[in-house]
Amino acid sequence: MTLQQEIVGNAMQMAVVSLQPGQTVYCEAGKFLFKTVNVTMETRLGGPSGGSGRQPQGGAAGSGGMGGMLRQAMGTAMQVGQRALAGESLAFQYFTAQGGEGTVGFAGVLPGEMRALELDGTRAWFAEKDAFVAAESTVDFGIAFQGGRTGMKGGEGFVLEKFTGHGTVIIAGAGNFIDLDPSDFGGRIEVDTGCVVAFEEGIRYGVQRVGGLNRQGIMNAVFGGEGLSLATLEGSGRVILQSLTIESLANALRKAQGGDKQGPTGGLFSSDAG
Repeated sequence: MTLQQEIVGNAMQMAVVSLQPGQTVYCEAGKFLFKTVNVTMETRLGGPSGGSGRQPQGGAAGSGGMGGMLRQAMGTAMQVGQRALAGESLAFQYFTAQGGEGTVGFAGVLPGEMRALELDGTRAWFAEKDAFVAAESTVDFGIAFQGGRTGMKGGEGFVLEKFTGHGTVIIAGAGNFIDLDPSDFGGRIEVDTGCVVAFEEGIRYGVQRVGGLNRQGIMNAVFGGEGLSLATLEGSGRVILQSLTIESLANALRKAQGGDKQGPTGGLFSSDAG
């Protein structure tokens, strides 16, 4: 059953989802806006995984009795542990239409765009931490950890959200979005690590140092505003970038409040440089 949704708004977009009777959509805690009275809301620690969005809510029937319940509990604990380690919300909210069509509204947490991605089961999607807004219960949500070296150098690139299965997933970012395919630019693009919103499976994601350990490399890192690293995206597939980074927004707010700590150096000595 295809999720009927409409993204509305300009500076800070919202997703309005129309649910058929019995259809379920889930969101990260804190992304819910409104619902019609015939839509039930339930908060759970576990998220869909391996098609669990189609399992009965009780989880006991057909799950192997006590052993099945124990495996389910352990699976939920592992999900919660991964999300806690990644700094994500620990709970999901599930919305199901009862007795007729229902409507639910969702939004991100920053001024910017939203995008609905359609998964057909052949390719996963990866997104930066906190990009997830909502998805059908047939979409599985997971956490993907990049290699330690990539994470230590890239900051934002260490933890990624991973979406698999079939159906619609809605993501959000800051500023405006641009869609690119690295294959249109020689197979590789380099971007600010905070500008990556999402990319398809098959795109190779990495982090590299900005320039060499020479005069120009140091000038780029200290005065260029990018810190020491850039994200690299290679291969063929869809990539979504955002025009505004959380760090640049935070710096602008501090500056407006008279508390700018960035000084003349841009990136390396920013108080948020990681």
